[in-house]
Amino acid sequence: MSEHHTAEDIKKHVRVYINVFVALMALTIITVGISYLHLSVVPAIILALVVATIKGSLVASYFMHLISEKKMIFAALILTGIFFIVLMALPVLYYGDRFY
Repeated sequence: MSEHHTAEDIKKHVRVYINVFVALMALTIITVGISYLHLSVVPAIILALVVATIKGSLVASYFMHLISEKKMIFAALILTGIFFIVLMALPVLYYGDRFY
């Protein structure tokens, strides 16, 4: 069975992609703005990782179509996110006292 898309369905999808693109551009501008705040290392890294996580989530959800995937894909994505957080926390925990 092939899906039959109407022009309205296509316009809706294009609108979503444009909104995600605008959000990614805004988050990129926010990232550049954060770099001008002259924060110490740890808060700068935390803010940069938060913004990067939001941007990565948008890309994975919409451009990689994970927003409509099944539960197994989400479980693998959540597990990957947990490992990412642990790996990012290791240097901060080990070298954390040297940044201040």
